[in-house]
Amino acid sequence: MIISRRTLLQGTASAALVTSFGARAQSAEFVYKYANNLPVTHPMNLRAKEAADKIKQETNGRVEIQIFPNNQLGSDTDMLSQVRSGGVEFFTLSPLILSTLVPNASISGIGFAFPNYDAVWKAMDGELGAYVRGEIEKANLVVMDKIWDNGFRQITSSNRAIQTPEDLKGFKIRVPVSPLWTSMFTAFGSAPASINFAEVYPALQTGVVDGQENPLAIISTAKLYEVQKHVSMTNHMWDGFWFLANRRAWNRLPADLQAIVAKNLNEAAVAERADVAKLNAGLKDDLTAKGMVFNDPDPAPFREALRKAGFYAEWKKKYGDEAWSILEKAVGSNLS
Repeated sequence: MIISRRTLLQGTASAALVTSFGARAQSAEFVYKYANNLPVTHPMNLRAKEAADKIKQETNGRVEIQIFPNNQLGSDTDMLSQVRSGGVEFFTLSPLILSTLVPNASISGIGFAFPNYDAVWKAMDGELGAYVRGEIEKANLVVMDKIWDNGFRQITSSNRAIQTPEDLKGFKIRVPVSPLWTSMFTAFGSAPASINFAEVYPALQTGVVDGQENPLAIISTAKLYEVQKHVSMTNHMWDGFWFLANRRAWNRLPADLQAIVAKNLNEAAVAERADVAKLNAGLKDDLTAKGMVFNDPDPAPFREALRKAGFYAEWKKKYGDEAWSILEKAVGSNLS
């Protein structure tokens, strides 16, 4: 599968995928729903559809995964409740939002921790990822081995470029429903508002908030360029998606089917990572053409502002020494 910016934005492809995502299974032994919050054209949904097709084929039609993108089944918090209760069988969620249930899941999102993707995958495919998966399993959820990529997050604004930490003072910014995001932007002196992703566009359109932060692929697929002017390439945190399963539903699958499902979902995650990296590298030109103005702040003053505000010390205490030492093994001790 080759994913390009044209694929990402193509309306006809969207319509075709929506149709296939909504198709009902006729004879599958296990018909499971997979819900997520991203537009149908995002690489996560394209790769998930590819994986679902392979799973159906490799299980000889015994397992059919129906995909419900774009908050069709509710907000992130709604869908997290549904995957816990079994209302949906699969769900992908940011570890930072998952932290409302699994507090230490958000450690991978500590502000300005990862300098690049090499550091991210070394940590998340290594000891840090294994630690977080262990914490998720304690919450009675099943989690796949490979985390999917959302990307490094950037700050957008309707009224000013964010060039220094001082530019964030008093800034009304939408953040996801997660304590870590609220804590970080509060440390900068901003006015963070926790808003589910389904409500971000209208919140920006009506001026409830002045800005938000997301990877470029989401800024593009969610058409936030229609209601935002500036993109500050802060890379202030990396974010991904853990692929979660309801434990009872997972245990209903025989071991051979579990192996097929897990193999294909993990392979799709790795393929999606490459898609997102490629898209985020190329979307700057597309978003500039749509009227957005980019700037590239130096991350060092932002990291220092968080250190002075006690942000890192506070979260080291919350996560505990074990988790923090695993993080620092991956990214160094420049956060203390």
